[in-house]
Amino acid sequence: MKKTTRRKFLQTTALASVAAAPVFASDNNKAKELFVHHVYFYLKNPGNEADRAKLIEGLEVLSKVPEIRMVHIGTPASTNRSVIERGYAVSWLLFFDNLEQEEIYQKHPIHLKFIEDYSHLWEKVIVYDSVGAKRG
Repeated sequence: MKKTTRRKFLQTTALASVAAAPVFASDNNKAKELFVHHVYFYLKNPGNEADRAKLIEGLEVLSKVPEIRMVHIGTPASTNRSVIERGYAVSWLLFFDNLEQEEIYQKHPIHLKFIEDYSHLWEKVIVYDSVGAKRG
């Protein structure tokens, strides 16, 4: 069995509860309006670790936009199945309370500055936006 610290356990539990909250939200809870914005960045120089690090640095600054409810910056996992796309360099997963908050983020000066300062690094960007599906 893998040994874990109390701190690590609490961090993991807190993150899991935030991520699961929308799933367990009642019909009267605003969490059902959750808006998910997932961006995949394809670098002009895909193997350039300095470019990847620079982009991640910019995303960390961008994560300070107050309308963002939760953020995850990632790189391709080592998983390898035919349905997995691994050609991107960095993924940027954001959660907002609703579409209106995401629209504020799109026009936020930090976001506009990020595009101005870092867009020279990427060749292509793909965005997947989603809202909660109606159940029942």
